[in-house]
Amino acid sequence: MTVDVTTTTTTATTTTKQHDTSGSASLSTTESFQEKDKINKDVPPLTPGEWRKLRWRLDLRIVLLFALLYMWSAMDRSNIGNAKLGNILEDLDIPDSTYNVGMSIFFIGYIIFQVPSNLVLKKIGPNLWMSALVTFTGIIVACSAAIKNGAGLLAVRFFLGIAETGLFPGTVYYFSIWYTRREQGKRFSIYYASAAVAGAVGGLLAYGIMRMDGVRGMHGWQWLFLLEALPTIILGIATFFILPGFPSTSKVLNERERASLMKRLETDWAAADAGEDDTKSPMSEIRAAFTDWKIIVRDMGFANLEAQAMTVPPYVIACIFMILLGTDADRRVERGLHVAGSSFVGMLGFILLAACHDKGPVALYIFACMAVAGAYSQFSVFITWASNNFAGRTKRAIATAFIAAGGNIGGAIAGQIYRANDAPQYIRAHSVCAAFLCCHVILVLILKYTLHRINKQRDNMPIDKYDAACKRYEQASDWHPDFRYIT
Repeated sequence: MTVDVTTTTTTATTTTKQHDTSGSASLSTTESFQEKDKINKDVPPLTPGEWRKLRWRLDLRIVLLFALLYMWSAMDRSNIGNAKLGNILEDLDIPDSTYNVGMSIFFIGYIIFQVPSNLVLKKIGPNLWMSALVTFTGIIVACSAAIKNGAGLLAVRFFLGIAETGLFPGTVYYFSIWYTRREQGKRFSIYYASAAVAGAVGGLLAYGIMRMDGVRGMHGWQWLFLLEALPTIILGIATFFILPGFPSTSKVLNERERASLMKRLETDWAAADAGEDDTKSPMSEIRAAFTDWKIIVRDMGFANLEAQAMTVPPYVIACIFMILLGTDADRRVERGLHVAGSSFVGMLGFILLAACHDKGPVALYIFACMAVAGAYSQFSVFITWASNNFAGRTKRAIATAFIAAGGNIGGAIAGQIYRANDAPQYIRAHSVCAAFLCCHVILVLILKYTLHRINKQRDNMPIDKYDAACKRYEQASDWHPDFRYIT
């Protein structure tokens, strides 16, 4: 049984009553939290109606904004695939091997700078840092229109990786400081689903923009980069003025709202954010790699412009599936089975793509929808799971960024395993993805069992061991015996 941190177990309650030391430790944690954030606890709490209005207002300001940012970020990251369909390689005489390197080199900067990015965010504030990253991304995308050769392609992709490095891990950390653990799954699924929307919208936009080929003497792919860069730059500038800072200091909250919200967050992370620590947490993560579906759909037998339009349904399905998955995971306060189930669907999709490559384009298209929906949707719940179970605000910022960076190694691998000489079947690449997802399912189930077992041990911990653990892990966040992992 999953026990949320806001729920007091029978053992912990009994032990706390019998031992004043644990009670005083909890009190000192609360006082430290309040003193640090200087929250006025004398104001009356919000009513249920006021809570609903506050959550709705925060969702519009935070979730909607981040969803838009991530949607355009995903479009900026993947429009190189649409540019390939728009004949950028032929126009600039760039070989396929250079294109594959360009797909992978993006992830070098993207992976290396994720952890430092979260530390900078924590230091200077989310609105300034996120605004700078998104604006820089738009500028780099606009510069892509000036590519003249393969070296230019590689340079642009590398700097684009650096520009986009902080958005995803920063969002995971940012959600954890504004929402309770029960509230994060649905909201992060909406956020991550925006990338699926980008896959659909990006295909439609590319379909229209590519028809501008020859306008003012420019190629269609040049117009694609320029027109998709403009909204990114506008959003980046707007982020500085719209995005709230930290809950304890944000001007979008009045005194009552701030006190009530901080109390709610404090209760949710009571045994978690007791102090900043460097302890290690037993988390294992393998994220499945999958590739650019615009290229695969084209090789199924559809023409270039048709392929751009045909990428829409898989991402629409993935978007719907992702939101439903995250909502149900929050409702049940469960993560592991949702992640494993979604990955299993993706694994089946890749197996069918590899095994039934001669069944015709319609069947392959259905299998591709399965693969995208399954492999894509699980990650929103998975990264929320990690955020829920890493405690200590600095540790959570570093850990979520590290996991996101590790997961993106799959993107670098995908750029190499989906090779032109394997088209149109891509049997080897589909098999690799299926194998990764199979390992992912197994590891997720092992992790769920391990966390569930730890929770049980803490539920039934003898009083003497509980007392000793409280003293030993007073500042050790998720190792504290009162902390319960979400499984």
